[in-house]
Amino acid sequence: MVKYLSLDWIDSLSTVVAADDNLKQHAAGLNVGITQVVTDCPDGTVTYHLQVRAGEVAFGVGPADPEHVRFEQSWDTAVGVATGTINAQNAFISGQIRLYGDRMLLLEAQGVLGALNGVFDQVRADTDYGV
Repeated sequence: MVKYLSLDWIDSLSTVVAADDNLKQHAAGLNVGITQVVTDCPDGTVTYHLQVRAGEVAFGVGPADPEHVRFEQSWDTAVGVATGTINAQNAFISGQIRLYGDRMLLLEAQGVLGALNGVFDQVRADTDYGV
């Protein structure tokens, strides 16, 4: 088991992302950096990113470079969305998840983000959310 949002969790996702051909297919022709910031974590604020460039997809620690889109949310919201107890769309509408940056580019990245769900599913079974 890996602790949610730990370096081991990020490394696990990074490994699966790098090997996922479906993600690479959706990434063709796309250039977007998406940063995720989660505050109030047990170990402080955690920042990680998804970087898509010319068909290559990378997931890692820290902000995207360049960063086109940024999501910010609390630990409780992140855990709720990850475990399915909070609907992500409702979290956006209610302001629990804040979005900054290029919304149009984010729309263009929907294929990649949809494919990323499969990656999260692979890691989710081995993740300890501390709930």
